[in-house]
Amino acid sequence: MNPNFGSKRLVVGAHYGARDWLAQRVTAVLMALFTVVLLAQVLFTSGPIGYDKWAGIFSQQWMKFLTFVTILSLLYHAWVGMRDIWMDYVKHVGARLVMHVFTLVWLVGCAGWAIQVLWRL
Repeated sequence: MNPNFGSKRLVVGAHYGARDWLAQRVTAVLMALFTVVLLAQVLFTSGPIGYDKWAGIFSQQWMKFLTFVTILSLLYHAWVGMRDIWMDYVKHVGARLVMHVFTLVWLVGCAGWAIQVLWRL
């Protein structure tokens, strides 16, 4: 007699796909909303747009906050996408770990640079 007959199979990591799919959509919507707000700011600015106008747009506290949220959304969006690519196409576990670590280090570095630029304005 088969001892596994009628037992349910335990699948480790179930629902990661649905969560990641939803995370990608939510972060994409946040980035799209930021783009609309930024375009509105640019279109309703009179005169030529130079450094002073850009600095003026991003000097407002609410715009810095919105930009910061967008940066975090972009980083998480990129992490989920790159992690899925590494998991799907890099079969060697060691190479995949190296790619994951490199991606995380790169994204954290980009976040630091983006935040530095944002709060320097």
